[in-house]
Amino acid sequence: MNFVYGMFGVALGALIVMKSEWIVQNFGSYGWADEHLGASGGSRLFYKLVGLAIILFSLLSMAGLMDNILLGIFGKLFVGFAQ
Repeated sequence: MNFVYGMFGVALGALIVMKSEWIVQNFGSYGWADEHLGASGGSRLFYKLVGLAIILFSLLSMAGLMDNILLGIFGKLFVGFAQ
């Protein structure tokens, strides 16, 4: 089932990357991104980065590596719960 969700995530991320201009035109620009990532292209870059992050996390999930990464990052927070 991870494969199906992963392929859906990759497709969604690719769609966000390819249609970032359409997203900006229909949903508006993102003020923080325009301020920190560039004058007029900051929102487009932000949406492309979000799409790439979705693709990356989907591929990691499909490969079965997401659990190891999340445990490596957040594992020490939940040490007392693992009994």
